[in-house]
Order: sequence, then C-alpha cells, then structure tokens
Amino acid sequence: MNALSIPRHSMLQCYWLEARCEFLRLLRAPSFAIPTLVFPPMFYLLFGLLLARPGGDGRIASYLLATYGVFGVMAPGLFGFGVAMALDRDRGFLALKRALPMPPAAMLVAKLAMAMLFAAIIACVLTLIAVCLAHVPLTLSQLAGLMAVDVLGVVPFCAIGLFVGTVVSGHAAPGVINLMYLPMAFLAGLWMPMSMLPHVLQTLAPVWPVWHLAQIALSVAGAEHDGAIATHILALAAVALVFSTMALRRLARA
Repeated sequence: MNALSIPRHSMLQCYWLEARCEFLRLLRAPSFAIPTLVFPPMFYLLFGLLLARPGGDGRIASYLLATYGVFGVMAPGLFGFGVAMALDRDRGFLALKRALPMPPAAMLVAKLAMAMLFAAIIACVLTLIAVCLAHVPLTLSQLAGLMAVDVLGVVPFCAIGLFVGTVVSGHAAPGVINLMYLPMAFLAGLWMPMSMLPHVLQTLAPVWPVWHLAQIALSVAGAEHDGAIATHILALAAVALVFSTMALRRLARA
C-alpha cells in the first residue's frame, strides 16, 4: 500500500496521529520543552517588567514584547526541526517512516504544526504577562497581530533547522543550533535596541532572518522599526524557500 491508495479520511488521521505523537515527543523532552517554553517568559519578566516598572515607559515593555516574542519562536523551529531531524537520521527513523504506509509529507507537516503550536503557546504566555503585569499600551488587534507574526514567523526557522538536521549528526546538532540561536538573537537586536550595538553590527543586521521578523513584529506593536514590511516578508520567504529546498534535496538523497 502506498500513500496514494490511502483513503482520504485515513490520510487525515495519519497527519493527526503524526502531529499528536510529535507534540508528545517534544513535550516529554525536558531538554527541549523547558528552555523553549520557560526562557522567553522568564527573560521578559526580568527585563520587560523591570524596565516597565511603575512610572516607567510602557513603550519599552511593548518593544520587548515584540522582540522577545521573536526570540521565543526561534527555538521551536531551530531545535524542533534541526536537532530532532538529525537524531531521527542517526537512529534510522527516517528510513522506517519511508517504509510505512503513510503520506510522505506527514512527518514534516507534523513537525511544522508542532513548531507553530509551541510558538503559539509562547506568544500567549508572553501576552498574558505583558497585559496583566507589564500593562503594555497595545490594542487587542495589535496583540492578535503579534500572535500571528510569531506563529507564522516560525516557518523560516523551521526551514533553517531542517537543513541543519540534514547536514550534521545528532550529537553535533545541539551545538551547531546553539551557535546560531543565541548569537543571531543578540546580533539582530532582540535583547536590546539596535542603536545600542556597534555601528558595524547595525549594518550587518539585515543579514539575519530574525532581524527581518523582528522588524515586522515591531511594526505591528507600533514601535520604531527599519525598512518596508513587504521587504522583510520577501526576505523571510526567500530564506524559507532556499533552506527548505536544499533540505528536501538532501532528504531525497538520504
């Protein structure tokens, strides 16, 4: 039996079961779930509330809500795809899944769905903190817009993670991803305004895809941002297309 001969309702069930198993797998992995779900809210509590203390400027809390939301959604894409894919390759899971009577895209769709779900959870937690504790001066439509940016913004990082997972081994993947994750967040100005960084780093900022996503989030939050939104969207779409194409070609040869 191949994927084409599976009835439609059974095919949908395959996607659902694969997504459910992927979610449980990631949720039961403390090395993934705890940093992914805890670190962004913790950092926002420390820095967002500290800077947005009574009498402070609420715009700072709004700025950090946008940037820490972007910081939060990087991890589900990079680690959820990169490390998980590398480990699956090493353990022979990819070969096993190819032999199963299931849709070929079910595994990747499940990983993408779970990355988006984790991104949505992080965005919801940050929004609750921002509204209830930091009292950010944002409208409901702005908060909903930030949620959409975070959930959809995970896609290019899933593509980058997928490519890394097809190139490096399972043992090397966490180190490689960490070398990308934290430096890219810092260089893109997620932890502090770009104006506080050296001029040469400000000039190189457009190289990082996370910078483009941050500019979109800042625009939605009504904060100061650089460049046209359409340009940032095109840049992120190009990153997603290039890295996913390279990764799928490597998977086809694996």
